[in-house]
Amino acid sequence: MDTATAGAPVPRRLHSVEAAAALIGIGRTATYDEIRLGRLRTVRCGRRRLVPTEWIDEYVELLKREAEAAA
Repeated sequence: MDTATAGAPVPRRLHSVEAAAALIGIGRTATYDEIRLGRLRTVRCGRRRLVPTEWIDEYVELLKREAEAAA
């Protein structure tokens, strides 16, 4: 085992919708609305809906592009 990473927490790659909402800074209902609209993508694991970290980043970039276009 690599001693440099021993004991270091492994970052999550999949987040619950509630955790993704907290990371983005919006509410749970707004997050589900964005998912329903196809603006925030998710994956299914059994009955759970999860948001990969890279898709959270993709969504934030979408918001930034929209803000720039509106300016």
